[in-house]
Amino acid sequence: MTPRIRPAQTFDAAFAAPLIQEAIGRVGQHLTGTTTDGDAAHVIAEFFVTRGNRLSFIHTLIAEGEEGRPVGLAVLYPGEFAQALDGPFREHRRSLGLDPAIPTEAEAGELYLDTLATVTAARGRGVGRALIEACAERARALVLPLTLLVEDGNPAARLYARSGFVAVGRQNLAGHTYTRLARRPDV
Repeated sequence: MTPRIRPAQTFDAAFAAPLIQEAIGRVGQHLTGTTTDGDAAHVIAEFFVTRGNRLSFIHTLIAEGEEGRPVGLAVLYPGEFAQALDGPFREHRRSLGLDPAIPTEAEAGELYLDTLATVTAARGRGVGRALIEACAERARALVLPLTLLVEDGNPAARLYARSGFVAVGRQNLAGHTYTRLARRPDV
């Protein structure tokens, strides 16, 4: 399958929000101040259609498969904007009476791949790889390394290794250990 990659639009929220939550799990529940994936996906959908937050349609690419149906997505943004992009989630958590602290995942000087996800039926069919290449092209244009965090034991780590990512550090996030991976812009 050779998917078509396009910028997300607000109408993609119903597709994107549950898929984002499926991919980010505990992090999504923390951002949204919820305790279930369904509730988190609902809040993510509300944030997806607005600008100025990390999970906005503005920062999302959609992969379309046969008949133009969405089959995957990538959420990415320059690391120097991470604090500002988490501001709306901090405010949301504060409005719920929760601690507004959100650990920063991205760092300045990188294009951060926050979320990469495909629908189950499209896995192993080149969709993730096509999304990574589209993200890498953006990183090349900005002359920034493309980075991400992968949780220990995540099978997607194999895809990242095949796509030119190398381990550059470790990070604790939401009580779990992640490996920071980077792909230089010239790869």
